[in-house]
Amino acid sequence: TVCGTSLALMDAGVPISAPVSGIAMGLIQDPSSGAYRILSDIQGLEDALGDMDFKVAGTEHGVTALQMDLKINGLDFAILKEALNQARVGRLHILGKMLEVLAEPREEMSQYAPRILTVHINPEKIGQLIGPGGKTVRALQEQYGVRVDIQEDGTVFVSGEGVAAEQARNDIAAMMEEIEVGRIYTGTVVRVEPYGVFVQIKPGVDGMVHISQLADYRVDKVEDIANVGDELTAMVIDVDSGSGKIRMSRQAVLEGWSVEEAQSKDKGGNRRSSGGGRDRGGRRDRR
Repeated sequence: TVCGTSLALMDAGVPISAPVSGIAMGLIQDPSSGAYRILSDIQGLEDALGDMDFKVAGTEHGVTALQMDLKINGLDFAILKEALNQARVGRLHILGKMLEVLAEPREEMSQYAPRILTVHINPEKIGQLIGPGGKTVRALQEQYGVRVDIQEDGTVFVSGEGVAAEQARNDIAAMMEEIEVGRIYTGTVVRVEPYGVFVQIKPGVDGMVHISQLADYRVDKVEDIANVGDELTAMVIDVDSGSGKIRMSRQAVLEGWSVEEAQSKDKGGNRRSSGGGRDRGGRRDRR
């Protein structure tokens, strides 16, 4: 088990300090005469009928672990010393065979190797990561098959298989990232209403694109532009400091507006479309 574990860790790219080999030593002793034989690398039958099961593990520099089961009353120190010396010869022989197969840990860690990754978030956003009744963090754990542990200081531990853990950590970092006014995001439409669409721009965060900001021409029906599941690119033009609600504009992207231009148009200024189309009155979201 020790030998296989060392090779598996090195094969997975885990940077262990040194490979470890192990061997099980046995003992057969005549209780009347005291004569004995020490056995190397015992198997089940020798363990069952013998007087000792002495497991020794270690690196080329020394012993790292010992475990002994005895069926006799005590063990003479001379026998123990001999068993350790015999175990050392066996361990180093096995270790040499292991190193012939794999001399050191692989440079790249396997994508399947389990990891514990950390990400630090603003403690004030812990509630956002947890979500209502734990909905958001549970969804992350189920999606990636990982475990997410959140500390009070904002440290988040993500444990799981390599690729999945990395993806979960990246999602958490993206989710906690501050939304920037003026930045263009591409997301997925998750909800459609008569007055506009809601676009998920990062996990757990939606922005609303009002019908008046969906295109560079007048839109009579939201579904003519976007439906649930569609990908939509839009600019964030406002983040409400109180509610955190995000207002976005697809029209700003199509027209190439600056955020200031987009905000002024969103406040009700009439304009003529750049393509010579119909006039469209700017509208405010009156929800």
